[in-house]
Amino acid sequence: MQKLPLIALSAYLLILVSCERDSSFEGPDFNDIYGDFALLKKFEVSAGEVDFATGQIVYFLAEFSKMTKWTLTISHTSTGATKKLEGFSKELNLQNATWDGSTSQFPSFSPGICIATLFTEADSGYRSLEVKVLSSKVPKGTVVADFENGLKPGWRMFVQSGANMSFVINDSGIVPQGNKYFHMGGEVSWDWLIGLIDFPSTSMGSNGFDLGNNPNDLYFNVILNRPPQLPNGFVLFQFKEDENEDGIFNESNEDMYALEIRDLKPGWQVVSVKYSDLVSLVNGEPRPPRGNNVHNPDKLHTISCLFLANPNSGFALTKMDYIIFTKGSPLKL
Repeated sequence: MQKLPLIALSAYLLILVSCERDSSFEGPDFNDIYGDFALLKKFEVSAGEVDFATGQIVYFLAEFSKMTKWTLTISHTSTGATKKLEGFSKELNLQNATWDGSTSQFPSFSPGICIATLFTEADSGYRSLEVKVLSSKVPKGTVVADFENGLKPGWRMFVQSGANMSFVINDSGIVPQGNKYFHMGGEVSWDWLIGLIDFPSTSMGSNGFDLGNNPNDLYFNVILNRPPQLPNGFVLFQFKEDENEDGIFNESNEDMYALEIRDLKPGWQVVSVKYSDLVSLVNGEPRPPRGNNVHNPDKLHTISCLFLANPNSGFALTKMDYIIFTKGSPLKL
């Protein structure tokens, strides 16, 4: 048999070794498919107490012997506030299991004891630990109304003289943020308008709303609740700009943008819209604004909240809480 020259044989062996080094197996780890599941590092939390109002966070830790789907549920022991985190990994860490005090299900987290429960699909196991919340998360932004201290001086309210009228501050049931919310209800058989409340810039202090002049980085947020059995009411927000800055909004030659909120799902929910996406409406239909047709949040004069319903539809009810402007992103509670 003819033998390979020494140089050729060395080259062949080098290629063979290189191929072995470069070869890689693409696909799932056999251990993740067939291996036994075990908890390598126990379920822990980075801190037993957390002060969300100061910007603190907590994160959860655990390590598994194989990849698994997991669900981490944090529940307040007295209010029912719930936060849920989910993932598919071999461990929980700062990157995938961090809690900043936000909620997945209203109400927001108030001070008190919370139970964090980890469920791992690989063994159908549950593991729990305790976390104490010292103070609630405080969203950054310009709060227009949270209703905690009643109606502010300077707010203006009009309520029709219909049946079962109720434009009041309430504290019963689930409250999404803080301890109180605004309750809007009634039946008006001759008009779509049931009632309204105005929030003038003057009620905010000497700097007004102080929102800056970038409409693309500014979000209007409100928390609303439509009862399951009463789908007929809807909310209309109007944003009135004082473009010539004379201290008066003139409907004939200055911009008024709007946000009409219909078809809410039952229960508390956050509604957010970028200021630059607000449109001018007339009887619910888009129309060109009457002013300079430029979104000027720095010239916002008044926010009006109108509660309406078809006069033939009977009693209507919507609850409202925590009207706030945020910058950079919508409200996260």
